[in-house]
Amino acid sequence: MVRYMRISGLRSCGILLLAGLARVGVAQPTVRPDSALVPARPLWLVRPAVLRVAVPVVLVAAGYVSRNENFLDEMKEEVREETRENFPHFHSSLDDYSRRVPVAAAYGLFAVGVKGERGIVPFTACYGLSHALSSGLVSNLKRISHTRRPDIATDFSSFPSAHTADAFLTATLLHEQFGRGRPWLSVAGYTVATATGAMRMLNDRHWLTDVVAGASIGFLSAETVWRLYPVLARRLPGHLGQKLLLLPTYAPGGAIGAVLVVRQ
Repeated sequence: MVRYMRISGLRSCGILLLAGLARVGVAQPTVRPDSALVPARPLWLVRPAVLRVAVPVVLVAAGYVSRNENFLDEMKEEVREETRENFPHFHSSLDDYSRRVPVAAAYGLFAVGVKGERGIVPFTACYGLSHALSSGLVSNLKRISHTRRPDIATDFSSFPSAHTADAFLTATLLHEQFGRGRPWLSVAGYTVATATGAMRMLNDRHWLTDVVAGASIGFLSAETVWRLYPVLARRLPGHLGQKLLLLPTYAPGGAIGAVLVVRQ
């Protein structure tokens, strides 16, 4: 028997999920009697998860600041001028499809029997949740920042880049699922994601800061859900987490939601 339940308001979980990332996967220091004699380790060795959160957050904040007249705004204008000067006739719709290539590759690997970190059910749940989280963050930042696109003066939905966020989200999930033991898959996934962001700039649809912020949001969303999912699944009663399948859904007008399937 399968029960279907509609879940709405997934965007509201974004803040809670991001706040929890810094607490997951960070080893607590062990207190030893001779700890005073041990030299302090660099920050990137003591708190790697903190840096994985801090760096993307700083990049998003810098992109948001660039909407005002400052050196970041001047920098993105100069990058756009150089891009248009060197690639004046570039136009491609490939970026509409390349952003989902990494996740398509992941399901292709599942289909041929390649073993990864998790099964297809938890991987799909992580994809659905991280996509909902990323989409919620991107859409709200677009509304708040009200940043003009470089190619259309009347379009104020430039910051951040949704295409780039999707590309880095799927590349990060591919890396976490299959790339640990197969580094070439991680390189391939992030290469496709980087190419997607570059094409958004070459198509004159986004500023450099939009692309960098989108990449940061996609990475953060995937990492947050990937690390929190096992914790959330273990807290569900009766191993319910092993019976769940969460699928993203799309409604006319760009609404994002999910369908939760409970297998019994």
